[in-house]
Amino acid sequence: MSRNTKINLLLLLVVAALAVLPLALGLGDHKEEPFTGADGEAETAITEIQPDYEPWFSPLYEPPSGEIESALFSLQAALGAGVLAYYFGLRRGRRQGEQRARGERDSESPAADAAEESTAERA
Repeated sequence: MSRNTKINLLLLLVVAALAVLPLALGLGDHKEEPFTGADGEAETAITEIQPDYEPWFSPLYEPPSGEIESALFSLQAALGAGVLAYYFGLRRGRRQGEQRARGERDSESPAADAAEESTAERA
């Protein structure tokens, strides 16, 4: 097993642990909504500290339900992952193309040098 494969498997295991451990350990069982986002937690903390607080801004678009909000967030994450995957794939493809071109140049130059030497010897 190559070093890169081992690293990839370790990273995959860490990501799976981060997703499963909070659920398995029962973190957040004491809360009404255990896994709400940071925005909701911040809003709750602010209203506890200062009940008459008025937000500076209001959202441009308020989704009609939590499911739609979650779907839009997932779509945003998928688009971001797609852009990153395209970028890294493009970089890797360019690097491989440069390596192939360099390898072809290196393999052609001894043959070209040999052909030039044999032509010079004949003259």
